Amino acid sequence: MRPLQGALEICSINTATLGYQLPIDKTLDAIARAGFGGVAPWRREIEAANVKSVATQIRALGLRVSGYCRSTYFTAPSREKFLASIADNRNAIDQAAELGAACYVLLAGGPPEGSKDLAGAREQSAQAIAILWEHAKSCGVTLAIEPLHPMYAADRSCIVTLEQGLDLCERIDPRREGFLGVAVDVYHCWWDPKLSEMIRRGCAENRVVAYHVSDWLVPTRDMLLDRGMMGDGVIELQKIRATLEGAGYIGAVEVEIFSQHNWWRRDVDETLEVCAERLQSTC
Repeated sequence: MRPLQGALEICSINTATLGYQLPIDKTLDAIARAGFGGVAPWRREIEAANVKSVATQIRALGLRVSGYCRSTYFTAPSREKFLASIADNRNAIDQAAELGAACYVLLAGGPPEGSKDLAGAREQSAQAIAILWEHAKSCGVTLAIEPLHPMYAADRSCIVTLEQGLDLCERIDPRREGFLGVAVDVYHCWWDPKLSEMIRRGCAENRVVAYHVSDWLVPTRDMLLDRGMMGDGVIELQKIRATLEGAGYIGAVEVEIFSQHNWWRRDVDETLEVCAERLQSTC
């Protein structure tokens, strides 16, 4: 397992961790100033600025883009809305290419409003990812399917385990041409009895393209917006990373924390300082 002490250059900050308090240019400056080597911006920030200018600033600061967040949901109640999602995501893939992002993060969505057809939602997601994969390959952008915790199956992602994500990669890319993989987010997969097995499988298949860290608080006050700082919860962070890196993962360790009650209320520099300390002592 790689030592993280004194190695913040292999660590990245997902900008959601900082609560979108600052314009993207100020956020990037703060992340670089704190010594991190990477950043994962969100579309809402990039599209409110200018993608070319942001890309230029990222390169000037010496930052790497560990990921670009995130896709429009694929599941839709009509063909028209499905195609609109495809078009929107194609545009975002172009932005990811401009930014030099290591991957573009995909969230499938749940069954469309009024539907209970979970299997149908998964099939629709598979069709969408297969279409987008062709565009991503032409742009040199890797797609990262991010399975979410099962509590989100009804609205945010019908893909809820790493096994489902890896099976989908194999279905779409059986010849393993590349540009398609999974994001391992500990908040969503720490509970999975097959976690170690699927991490090893994913690395063996060269499919693990992103790794996100935070912690699971007990109690959790909000399903979406109460993630914990690493070390404040129950996730075995060092054990998971040891499994991941022991299986061959060499990408960024990316902090992604949604915390409306705590970290989003703190000064950006304070949050970055604590992230740095916890990455080096806890992860």
